[in-house]
Amino acid sequence: MASTHDYIADKRNDDILIYINGDFFTRSEAKISVFDSGFLLGDGVWEGIRLNNNKLIHLDDHINRLFNGAMSIAMKIHLSKNELKEAIWQTLKKNNMQSDTHIRLIVSRGIKSTPYQHPKVTIGNPTVVIIPEYKKPNREVFDNGIRLASVNTKRDSAVQNPQINSLSKMNCISACIEADRLGVDEGLMFDPRGFVSTCNSTNFFIVRGEEVWTSSGEFCLNGVTRGSVIKLCKNNNIKIFEKNFGIEDVYGADEAFVTGTFSGLIPVVEIDSVKFKIGNMTRALSKLYHEDINKN
Repeated sequence: MASTHDYIADKRNDDILIYINGDFFTRSEAKISVFDSGFLLGDGVWEGIRLNNNKLIHLDDHINRLFNGAMSIAMKIHLSKNELKEAIWQTLKKNNMQSDTHIRLIVSRGIKSTPYQHPKVTIGNPTVVIIPEYKKPNREVFDNGIRLASVNTKRDSAVQNPQINSLSKMNCISACIEADRLGVDEGLMFDPRGFVSTCNSTNFFIVRGEEVWTSSGEFCLNGVTRGSVIKLCKNNNIKIFEKNFGIEDVYGADEAFVTGTFSGLIPVVEIDSVKFKIGNMTRALSKLYHEDINKN
Protein backbone atom coordinates (compact mmCIF):
# COMPACT_ATOMS: atom_id res chain seq x y z
CA MET A 1 0.00 0.00 0.00
CA ALA A 2 1.26 3.50 -0.83
CA SER A 3 1.80 6.16 1.80
CA THR A 4 2.32 9.91 1.76
CA HIS A 5 5.38 9.27 3.89
CA ASP A 6 6.91 6.40 1.92
CA TYR A 7 10.67 6.84 1.65
CA ILE A 8 13.70 4.99 0.37
CA ALA A 9 15.33 3.12 3.27
CA ASP A 10 18.82 4.37 4.13
CA LYS A 11 21.26 2.47 6.37
CA ARG A 12 22.88 5.74 7.43
CA ASN A 13 19.90 6.31 9.69
CA ASP A 14 21.24 3.57 11.98
CA ASP A 15 24.05 5.91 13.05
CA ILE A 16 22.37 9.30 13.32
CA LEU A 17 23.04 11.63 16.23
CA ILE A 18 19.95 13.05 17.93
CA TYR A 19 19.83 16.40 19.72
CA ILE A 20 18.30 16.43 23.22
CA ASN A 21 18.53 19.68 25.17
CA GLY A 22 21.88 20.70 23.73
CA ASP A 23 23.58 17.29 23.82
CA PHE A 24 23.87 14.59 21.15
CA PHE A 25 23.08 10.91 21.49
CA THR A 26 23.13 7.89 19.19
CA ARG A 27 19.81 6.38 18.19
CA SER A 28 20.04 3.66 20.84
CA GLU A 29 21.06 6.12 23.58
CA ALA A 30 18.54 8.89 22.82
CA LYS A 31 16.01 8.85 25.66
CA ILE A 32 13.76 11.15 27.64
CA SER A 33 12.32 10.77 31.15
CA VAL A 34 9.07 8.90 31.79
CA PHE A 35 8.12 12.11 33.64
CA ASP A 36 8.40 14.21 30.48
CA SER A 37 5.21 16.10 29.60
CA GLY A 38 5.33 14.85 26.04
CA PHE A 39 5.37 11.21 27.10
CA LEU A 40 2.89 11.60 29.94
CA LEU A 41 0.36 13.88 28.29
CA GLY A 42 1.24 14.65 24.66
CA ASP A 43 1.83 18.17 25.98
CA GLY A 44 3.91 20.07 23.44
CA VAL A 45 4.30 21.06 19.81
CA TRP A 46 6.37 19.85 16.87
CA GLU A 47 7.40 20.52 13.29
CA GLY A 48 8.56 18.41 10.38
CA ILE A 49 11.20 20.25 8.33
CA ARG A 50 12.85 19.17 5.10
CA LEU A 51 16.48 19.74 4.11
CA ASN A 52 16.95 19.99 0.34
CA ASN A 53 20.32 20.89 -1.24
CA ASN A 54 21.61 22.51 1.97
CA LYS A 55 18.41 24.55 2.31
CA LEU A 56 15.85 24.10 5.08
CA ILE A 57 12.60 24.48 3.18
CA HIS A 58 10.28 27.18 4.58
CA LEU A 59 12.27 27.23 7.83
CA ASP A 60 10.92 30.56 9.08
CA ASP A 61 7.32 29.43 8.47
CA HIS A 62 7.91 26.26 10.49
CA ILE A 63 9.64 28.04 13.37
CA ASN A 64 6.95 30.72 13.50
CA ARG A 65 4.23 28.06 13.57
CA LEU A 66 6.05 26.22 16.35
CA PHE A 67 6.28 29.35 18.52
CA ASN A 68 2.68 30.34 17.79
CA GLY A 69 1.52 26.87 18.78
CA ALA A 70 3.58 27.01 21.99
CA MET A 71 2.14 30.40 22.84
CA SER A 72 -1.41 29.14 22.29
CA ILE A 73 -0.89 26.44 24.96
CA ALA A 74 0.86 28.87 27.35
CA MET A 75 4.25 27.18 26.92
CA LYS A 76 7.28 29.46 26.82
CA ILE A 77 10.16 28.07 24.76
CA HIS A 78 13.36 29.09 26.55
CA LEU A 79 15.38 29.23 23.32
CA SER A 80 14.95 32.10 20.88
CA LYS A 81 13.93 31.42 17.28
CA ASN A 82 17.50 32.01 16.13
CA GLU A 83 18.89 29.71 18.83
CA LEU A 84 16.51 26.98 17.75
CA LYS A 85 17.51 27.43 14.11
CA GLU A 86 21.17 27.21 15.13
CA ALA A 87 20.46 23.98 17.03
CA ILE A 88 18.93 22.49 13.87
CA TRP A 89 21.93 23.47 11.74
CA GLN A 90 24.28 22.17 14.44
CA THR A 91 22.45 18.83 14.38
CA LEU A 92 22.73 18.62 10.60
CA LYS A 93 26.44 19.47 10.75
CA LYS A 94 27.05 16.79 13.39
CA ASN A 95 25.46 14.27 11.03
CA ASN A 96 27.15 15.66 7.90
CA MET A 97 23.77 16.02 6.18
CA GLN A 98 23.29 18.17 3.07
CA SER A 99 20.06 16.99 1.43
CA ASP A 100 17.22 14.45 1.33
CA THR A 101 16.81 14.81 5.08
CA HIS A 102 13.65 15.08 7.16
CA ILE A 103 13.86 16.68 10.60
CA ARG A 104 11.38 16.13 13.42
CA LEU A 105 11.63 19.06 15.84
CA ILE A 106 9.81 18.37 19.11
CA VAL A 107 9.29 20.69 22.07
CA SER A 108 7.45 19.33 25.10
CA ARG A 109 6.57 21.33 28.21
CA GLY A 110 9.32 19.49 30.08
CA ILE A 111 9.78 17.26 33.11
CA LYS A 112 6.99 16.88 35.67
CA SER A 113 7.53 16.43 39.41
CA THR A 114 4.61 14.01 39.34
CA PRO A 115 2.33 12.55 36.62
CA TYR A 116 -0.26 15.35 36.64
CA GLN A 117 -1.58 17.53 33.85
CA HIS A 118 -1.27 20.99 35.44
CA PRO A 119 1.67 22.99 34.04
CA LYS A 120 2.52 24.16 37.58
CA VAL A 121 4.13 20.79 38.36
CA THR A 122 6.59 21.18 35.47
CA ILE A 123 10.21 21.36 36.57
CA GLY A 124 12.62 23.51 34.58
CA ASN A 125 12.66 24.29 30.88
CA PRO A 126 10.88 22.59 27.97
CA THR A 127 12.44 19.49 26.45
CA VAL A 128 13.83 20.10 22.95
CA VAL A 129 14.50 17.14 20.66
CA ILE A 130 15.75 17.23 17.05
CA ILE A 131 15.69 13.95 15.09
CA PRO A 132 17.26 14.13 11.60
CA GLU A 133 16.85 11.20 9.21
CA TYR A 134 17.88 10.55 5.64
CA LYS A 135 14.52 10.34 3.93
CA LYS A 136 14.17 10.60 0.18
CA PRO A 137 10.52 10.47 -0.93
CA ASN A 138 9.55 7.43 -2.97
CA ARG A 139 8.86 8.72 -6.50
CA GLU A 140 6.43 5.85 -7.09
CA VAL A 141 3.98 7.50 -4.68
CA PHE A 142 3.66 10.50 -7.02
CA ASP A 143 3.61 8.33 -10.14
CA ASN A 144 0.90 6.03 -8.79
CA GLY A 145 -1.04 8.37 -6.48
CA ILE A 146 -2.81 7.49 -3.25
CA ARG A 147 -6.30 6.32 -2.28
CA LEU A 148 -8.54 8.04 0.28
CA ALA A 149 -11.78 7.20 2.04
CA SER A 150 -14.17 9.31 4.07
CA VAL A 151 -13.87 8.60 7.80
CA ASN A 152 -16.18 9.22 10.75
CA THR A 153 -13.56 10.86 12.95
CA LYS A 154 -14.26 14.58 12.80
CA ARG A 155 -11.70 17.36 12.62
CA ASP A 156 -13.15 19.84 15.09
CA SER A 157 -12.39 22.02 18.10
CA ALA A 158 -14.46 20.06 20.61
CA VAL A 159 -11.35 18.56 22.23
CA GLN A 160 -8.41 20.66 21.02
CA ASN A 161 -7.57 23.40 18.56
CA PRO A 162 -7.20 21.63 15.18
CA GLN A 163 -4.86 24.38 13.93
CA ILE A 164 -2.13 23.54 16.48
CA ASN A 165 0.58 21.06 15.53
CA SER A 166 0.22 19.35 18.89
CA LEU A 167 2.10 16.34 20.20
CA SER A 168 -1.32 14.94 21.03
CA LYS A 169 -2.25 13.35 17.68
CA MET A 170 -5.03 11.02 18.80
CA ASN A 171 -7.61 12.72 16.56
CA CYS A 172 -5.46 12.09 13.48
CA ILE A 173 -4.43 8.63 14.68
CA SER A 174 -8.10 7.63 15.01
CA ALA A 175 -8.71 8.76 11.42
CA CYS A 176 -5.59 6.90 10.31
CA ILE A 177 -6.82 3.69 11.96
CA GLU A 178 -10.18 4.06 10.22
CA ALA A 179 -8.46 4.54 6.87
CA ASP A 180 -6.32 1.48 7.43
CA ARG A 181 -9.36 -0.63 8.20
CA LEU A 182 -10.95 0.64 5.00
CA GLY A 183 -7.88 -0.46 3.04
CA VAL A 184 -6.83 3.01 1.87
CA ASP A 185 -3.81 5.24 2.40
CA GLU A 186 -5.34 8.15 4.32
CA GLY A 187 -8.65 9.22 5.79
CA LEU A 188 -10.56 12.21 4.45
CA MET A 189 -11.87 14.10 7.48
CA PHE A 190 -14.86 16.43 7.79
CA ASP A 191 -15.45 19.44 10.00
CA PRO A 192 -18.37 19.60 12.51
CA ARG A 193 -20.70 21.02 9.82
CA GLY A 194 -19.97 18.20 7.36
CA PHE A 195 -17.65 20.13 5.06
CA VAL A 196 -14.42 18.54 3.81
CA SER A 197 -11.55 19.62 6.06
CA THR A 198 -8.30 17.68 5.72
CA CYS A 199 -6.67 14.26 5.62
CA ASN A 200 -5.22 12.65 8.71
CA SER A 201 -1.61 13.64 7.89
CA THR A 202 -1.84 15.91 4.84
CA ASN A 203 -3.89 18.84 3.54
CA PHE A 204 -6.47 18.19 0.82
CA PHE A 205 -7.14 19.98 -2.50
CA ILE A 206 -9.44 19.42 -5.46
CA VAL A 207 -9.37 20.79 -9.00
CA ARG A 208 -12.61 21.73 -10.73
CA GLY A 209 -12.10 23.05 -14.25
CA GLU A 210 -9.40 25.72 -13.98
CA GLU A 211 -10.03 26.28 -10.26
CA VAL A 212 -8.21 24.84 -7.24
CA TRP A 213 -10.22 24.42 -4.02
CA THR A 214 -9.10 23.69 -0.47
CA SER A 215 -10.91 23.97 2.83
CA SER A 216 -11.46 27.28 4.61
CA GLY A 217 -8.64 26.30 6.99
CA GLU A 218 -10.80 26.78 10.07
CA PHE A 219 -10.63 23.13 11.14
CA CYS A 220 -7.35 21.94 9.67
CA LEU A 221 -3.70 22.41 10.44
CA ASN A 222 -2.52 25.40 8.47
CA GLY A 223 0.11 23.37 6.65
CA VAL A 224 3.26 25.12 5.50
CA THR A 225 3.20 23.30 2.14
CA ARG A 226 -0.52 24.03 1.88
CA GLY A 227 0.27 27.72 2.30
CA SER A 228 3.06 27.48 -0.24
CA VAL A 229 0.75 25.96 -2.86
CA ILE A 230 -1.90 28.62 -2.22
CA LYS A 231 0.75 31.31 -2.72
CA LEU A 232 2.07 29.65 -5.89
CA CYS A 233 -1.45 29.61 -7.32
CA LYS A 234 -1.91 33.30 -6.62
CA ASN A 235 1.51 34.19 -8.05
CA ASN A 236 0.81 32.23 -11.24
CA ASN A 237 -2.72 33.45 -11.89
CA ILE A 238 -4.30 30.12 -10.98
CA LYS A 239 -7.70 30.56 -9.36
CA ILE A 240 -7.48 29.28 -5.79
CA PHE A 241 -10.35 29.22 -3.31
CA GLU A 242 -10.24 28.52 0.43
CA LYS A 243 -13.88 27.65 0.98
CA ASN A 244 -16.40 25.23 2.41
CA PHE A 245 -17.39 22.34 0.14
CA GLY A 246 -18.92 18.92 0.53
CA ILE A 247 -18.14 15.39 -0.50
CA GLU A 248 -20.35 15.62 -3.61
CA ASP A 249 -18.15 18.49 -4.82
CA VAL A 250 -15.18 16.17 -4.33
CA TYR A 251 -16.78 13.33 -6.30
CA GLY A 252 -17.43 15.73 -9.17
CA ALA A 253 -13.90 17.14 -9.25
CA ASP A 254 -11.49 16.65 -12.14
CA GLU A 255 -8.42 16.09 -9.98
CA ALA A 256 -7.45 15.80 -6.33
CA PHE A 257 -4.16 15.99 -4.49
CA VAL A 258 -2.72 16.33 -1.00
CA THR A 259 0.20 18.35 0.33
CA GLY A 260 2.75 17.82 3.08
CA THR A 261 6.25 18.86 4.07
CA PHE A 262 7.81 15.48 3.34
CA SER A 263 6.56 14.75 -0.18
CA GLY A 264 5.27 18.10 -1.42
CA LEU A 265 2.27 17.37 -3.69
CA ILE A 266 0.86 13.86 -4.06
CA PRO A 267 -1.93 13.01 -6.53
CA VAL A 268 -5.08 11.29 -5.31
CA VAL A 269 -6.40 8.60 -7.66
CA GLU A 270 -9.37 7.30 -5.68
CA ILE A 271 -11.79 8.64 -3.05
CA ASP A 272 -14.55 6.39 -1.72
CA SER A 273 -14.15 4.21 -4.84
CA VAL A 274 -14.50 7.24 -7.17
CA LYS A 275 -11.54 7.25 -9.57
CA PHE A 276 -9.43 10.28 -10.49
CA LYS A 277 -6.72 10.80 -13.09
CA ILE A 278 -3.41 12.49 -12.32
CA GLY A 279 -4.18 15.67 -14.23
CA ASN A 280 -2.40 18.63 -15.74
CA MET A 281 -3.07 20.99 -12.83
CA THR A 282 -1.58 18.62 -10.28
CA ARG A 283 1.48 18.08 -12.45
CA ALA A 284 1.87 21.82 -13.10
CA LEU A 285 1.60 22.74 -9.41
CA SER A 286 4.04 19.98 -8.47
CA LYS A 287 6.51 21.37 -11.00
CA LEU A 288 6.05 24.92 -9.67
CA TYR A 289 6.52 23.71 -6.11
CA HIS A 290 9.77 21.89 -6.87
CA GLU A 291 11.10 24.84 -8.83
CA ASP A 292 10.30 27.06 -5.87
CA ILE A 293 12.07 24.94 -3.25
CA ASN A 294 15.10 24.39 -5.50
CA LYS A 295 15.71 28.03 -6.33
CA ASN A 296 18.60 29.82 -4.60
